Amino acid sequence: MFARKVDAQRFLTEMENAKLRGTWTNPVLGRVLLAEWFVEWRRTTASLRPNTEARDERLCRLHLLPCFGAMPLARIGQREVRTWVAELTDKGLAASTVQRAYQLLSKVMAAAVDAGMIPQTPCRRVPLPKIERQEMRFLSPAEVWKLADAIRPDYRALVLLGAFGGLRIGEMAGLRRGRVDLDRGTVQVIEVITEPKGRLHMGPPKTSAGRRMVGLPRFVVEALAERMAAPGAPEDFVFVGPHGGALRVTLFRQRFWRPAVRAAGLDGLRIHDLRHTAVALWIAAGANPKEVAARAGHASVSFTLDRYGQLLPEADRSLRDRLDAMWSARGGGR
Repeated sequence: MFARKVDAQRFLTEMENAKLRGTWTNPVLGRVLLAEWFVEWRRTTASLRPNTEARDERLCRLHLLPCFGAMPLARIGQREVRTWVAELTDKGLAASTVQRAYQLLSKVMAAAVDAGMIPQTPCRRVPLPKIERQEMRFLSPAEVWKLADAIRPDYRALVLLGAFGGLRIGEMAGLRRGRVDLDRGTVQVIEVITEPKGRLHMGPPKTSAGRRMVGLPRFVVEALAERMAAPGAPEDFVFVGPHGGALRVTLFRQRFWRPAVRAAGLDGLRIHDLRHTAVALWIAAGANPKEVAARAGHASVSFTLDRYGQLLPEADRSLRDRLDAMWSARGGGR
C-alpha cells in the first residue's frame, strides 16, 4: 500500500492523532452509498409528520438520489454540493425547493458525521438561492362577504371562520363540534387534517403554539351556529365533504372554492389568503403583534413581525389618530 516505510509511519501517526482529537472515522463506513444511508437514516429517525415524510421522500427521489445516490458518503465533498445546488437552480427550480432539498441533504450528512461515517459534513458555507417572498393578498370585509355568499351554503361559515378567525384550511377541516363553544364564542384548535399522498391523516398541529383557543366575532359565531343547527355528536366534524365524512381539501378546492372565487370576481385567490386576511383585519382592529401571534398560532412574535410587519405602520397611524381624538375630546389643553 505504501512505497516507503516513512509514508506508512506518517499515515499511522495521522490516524492516531485523529483518534486523539475525536475526528477519526472508519474508512469502511465512508464507502456506504448515500442511497443506502438514506434508507437507514429514515428508519432510525424519530417519527415525522406524514406531510413532512412524504415531502422528504419526494425531494430525495427527485433531487438527492439522481446526483448522489450511487456515491459513497466519503466522496461527497463541499465542491460537489455547491455544484449540485447551482445545477438545481439553473434548471429553474423554485428557490424554496432548492433550499428544502439542500436542508434534507444537510440533515442526512450531519447524521453520517454523528454516526462516525465521515469526519465532517460537506453541507457548509454553500450559497443558496434567495427566496423571493410572494406578495400576500388581503380581502376587504366586503370581498369576504361576497365570497361567503358565492360559495355553497355548507361552507359559508368556513369562509368567515378563515377570514376572521385565521384558521388554516387543515384546522377547519379537522374542527369537531365539541371544539366549538357557541356560548363563549370560541373554537379550540386541537386537530388538523392533512392529505399526504392522497391519504387523510388526523393529527395535532405542527407546534405547541398551534394548539390554541380563538375568540370569534359574533357574526362568525352565528354562522357556525347555523352550520351546526342540525343535531350531531361532539366528535362529528363541523365541515364535511359533499357526501359526508371528512372534508378533503383537494376536492373542496376544485369543486367549491374555485367556482366561488370566480363568481365573486376574486380570480387567483388561494384558501390560505383567508388567513392573511384575518391577520390584516386583526391588526387594523388594533391587535398588537403578541396578540396576532397567539391567535394565529405562530411559534414566535418574531415570525409574526417578519411576515406581517409591513401592516403595522398603518395600525400605528390609527393608534395615533385615536390618541389625538382622546386629547381633543377633553378640550386639547389644560
